Amino acid sequence: MLWRANDEGRIIGFIVASSLTDIFYIARRLTDRQTALSSIKICLDAFEICPVSRETLERAASLPGWDFEDNLVMACAELLGLDVIVTRNQVDFANATVSVLTPSKLLAQL
Repeated sequence: MLWRANDEGRIIGFIVASSLTDIFYIARRLTDRQTALSSIKICLDAFEICPVSRETLERAASLPGWDFEDNLVMACAELLGLDVIVTRNQVDFANATVSVLTPSKLLAQL
């Protein structure tokens, strides 16, 4: 439903650039290279991309969370001035400076 809300322009979804490498890796392991590339293309067509720069990485490294990947999401959201981080795992984002909502909570607000 969130993907549909993004497609309909009710929200603007962002994905961290480095997440695309994870998506490709997982999709390629489960399927094949062409399907993995198609998955990346779908994400590129659907979402805005949060760039990962030195500034973003340094900010992520300075955050108190124990998971660097989560810290990178927080740093991207913070540096781009995004309104909310959407995750099913709110516990790991307890120190976020950006609001954190589960998908169902964000859907309830739409």
